[in-house]
Amino acid sequence: MPVSLRLAAIFHWFIAVGFGVFCLPAICNLLAGGDIPFVMGFPAYGRGPFERVGISTTVPLLVTFLLVCILQAVSGYLLWEGYKSGAILAFALLPLGGLFWWGFALPIPPMFAVVWTVLIIVSWPALR
Repeated sequence: MPVSLRLAAIFHWFIAVGFGVFCLPAICNLLAGGDIPFVMGFPAYGRGPFERVGISTTVPLLVTFLLVCILQAVSGYLLWEGYKSGAILAFALLPLGGLFWWGFALPIPPMFAVVWTVLIIVSWPALR
């Protein structure tokens, strides 16, 4: 498998785990009637553009984002194995992931998404 596909998979896992893991305490806090937690001084999934346009952080919103993170991890696995379905899933998740990254004001995932998209495109012929 080309190194570029392996790197694309690693970028997917980094974002999936790095942002998905913080969904769980945020969901638990909201279910308990609390506010979203702060991680390293920043609000986890709140106080961003979603709230400025009237979309408050809710459990269903966070569960949906967690599902996107899980699917990104699945895409990473499929890319690691060299499956074209992983690339297709990665591309299909970009609009929804992008919406959440914007809405929660997450600056790192879009940069990674640009890189993994280029890596997938240049590796397309090696996918099966």
